[in-house]
Formats: sequence, C-alpha cells, structure tokens
Amino acid sequence: MPTLFKIMLALALGGHLASAGASATASPEQPSSGVEYATLAATQNTDAGQKIEVTEFFAYYCPHCASFEPVLAEWVKKNSDKIVFKRVHLGHTPAVVPQQRLYYTLESMGIAPQYHAKVFTAMHEQHQRFGNDEQVFDWAAGAGIDRAAFTNAYRSFGIQAKLGRANGMVAAYKVQDWPKIAIAGRYLTSPTQAGSAVTDASEAQQQQMALQVMDHLVAKAAAEKK
Repeated sequence: MPTLFKIMLALALGGHLASAGASATASPEQPSSGVEYATLAATQNTDAGQKIEVTEFFAYYCPHCASFEPVLAEWVKKNSDKIVFKRVHLGHTPAVVPQQRLYYTLESMGIAPQYHAKVFTAMHEQHQRFGNDEQVFDWAAGAGIDRAAFTNAYRSFGIQAKLGRANGMVAAYKVQDWPKIAIAGRYLTSPTQAGSAVTDASEAQQQQMALQVMDHLVAKAAAEKK
C-alpha cells in the first residue's frame, strides 16, 4: 500500500507540475489564443492591401481608453509600415451617441489626428461631458473648429451611415469591453486580456503587455497572408 500511495502521489505531482509548466509558458511574448487574445470564429473582411488591418474599439468617456491612447498612438506610429490603423467609436447607449458622432465628424472632416487626443483631455482632465449635441458644438468652436462646418457635417447623412457601420462592426466583432484591439479581422486583445495571466499587474504594465501581444499577432497575421 505505501508503494502504491507513492506511485499515485508521484503521478498527481507530475500532473500538477505539467499543468503549472503549461501556464508558465503563456506570456505576452508568446501569447495563447483563449488567454492573452481571442480568435473569432468567423474572420471579418478587412481592406488593408498587403498590410495588416488593426482596429481599436473605444469610447471617449472610457478612462482606460484615454489612458491607453498615447501608448497606442506611439505603437501605431512605430508600425506604420506594417499596418493600416482604424478606430471604431462605440455607440452602445443613447448617452454615448454625441461622443460617437463627434469622433466620426472629426474623421470625416480630416481633422481627427489634430483633435482626437484633445477630446480625451476635454473629457478626462477638463471634465466636459459631451452629453448632448450643443455641448459638442460648443467644444468644437472653442477648440478652433468652424462651428457651422462642424455642425453641418455632424448632422449629415454621411455621419449617420458611419454610425450604422460602426455599430455593425461592434456586433460582428462581439466587442463587450473596451479598449479592444482587433487585428486582421480575426484576433482580439486588450490590456486587460493581455495581462490576464499576470496577477497584480498595473494598468501601465497591462498596456505594455497588450503591445507585445499586438506585435505577435501582427507578425502572425502577416505570415498567414503569405
């Protein structure tokens, strides 16, 4: 009986160590589907040519999106030769729609690069709410954008179409939390997910882990294109 007990104990310990070893191999540098990132069952269409499409799902009111923005912007700049970067602003509740419409108006006017970060600053440092159209118009005028031109674009059918497409993408990609990064229409990750296997990671550390996972997924998608 003692001998049998020792054998059973050894087998149990061996199984535990093997399991621990498998967990230890998961990391942002060598991420695993279902841990640091997710793989969509159905790949979404992308339009990036030979480059890799990278899409951020975000909302202006989201503090985690605001925190991630400068880190993500630097990563996008560094990888501009490999990727086509796009943003999708969520419009999951009526209260968020003025912010969603604000983003797509900036985009349609070709001035999102100059004003995108300023919207985050207005919301999270200056405590502007953008809870209705007039608040958005007041901010735009105060930021130096022609109020009439902005208002006309904001209320146009073109912006309404962009909102419909954005909402459709959110549903197709099954986005339930943000910021969320989609790569090549197939892979999804985020700072929270990328750092899920690391206990007690700070938000800044999770963001860096997300960039590592994104590097891996961009390379993976590029290899799959070939």
